[in-house]
Amino acid sequence: MIHAAIMGSIERFTAVLIEHLAGNFPLWLAPIQLRVLPIAEAHQKYAKELFDKLAQSQIRAEFRDTGESFGKRVRASKVDKVPYFICIGDKEIETGILRLEAHDGTVIEKNIDDTLAFLTEKIKERSL
Repeated sequence: MIHAAIMGSIERFTAVLIEHLAGNFPLWLAPIQLRVLPIAEAHQKYAKELFDKLAQSQIRAEFRDTGESFGKRVRASKVDKVPYFICIGDKEIETGILRLEAHDGTVIEKNIDDTLAFLTEKIKERSL
């Protein structure tokens, strides 16, 4: 193995950054920027379509299907410190209004196009 001092400094910087932010990365830096959570199996198709739109907009999203209870998936999103998550249920399918919940508890309600615009703008902003 060849030792490269430059890699050590990158590793130290990454460790300090993770420790300083306590794993609560800003939207632009988070490995998973948004998590899509369908409430039940009936909502999976719409949630998957939303997930595909997010992927097309180059937003790093994750789709969590109904393999476990809805409450566990919401709690996992908060514990994993995902910056935003969207719950998809009957109301969201009927109205087309998405409820975007931030890790800090802030709730934003927008339609799909406005949600995509909001997220891409926040990512471009690159603020902490």
